[in-house]
Amino acid sequence: MALQINDTCPAFKLPNQFGEIIDSAQLIGTKILVVYFYPKDDTPGCTKEACSFRDAYEEFKDLGCEVVGISSDSIADHKKFADKHRLSFNLLADTEKEVRKAFAVPGNLFGLIPGRVTYIIDLNGKVRGMYNSLTNPLGHIEQALELVKTL
Repeated sequence: MALQINDTCPAFKLPNQFGEIIDSAQLIGTKILVVYFYPKDDTPGCTKEACSFRDAYEEFKDLGCEVVGISSDSIADHKKFADKHRLSFNLLADTEKEVRKAFAVPGNLFGLIPGRVTYIIDLNGKVRGMYNSLTNPLGHIEQALELVKTL
């Protein structure tokens, strides 16, 4: 069943592009989380989305947020992608798609492409907003910023 507003954020522990384990339990309560799931590193839409999060990252940080991108790509793929596009936030390797399943991120109509969904998690670990659009990667940043400014 898909996450709903006010649901508790599923706990997760995944490696980032440096191989460091990022634990949601260590972030919740200290920062608002902007967790975005995306289909694949270095594809046109995902690159636009990641670079837009990069460009807005300081604004998110100033608002007390941490941005985390999650896909099923490997640690090595994330490292190349982050280095190539100067991404300063964590990209987490969900190679077994367990976290994607825990968040119940929907795919496209035929299930061929993993979904693109952004979740905003408040300091209490509750889902306060979500934005689901495979075709509008830039809308994820706009919607997340708009909501975070109200928290």
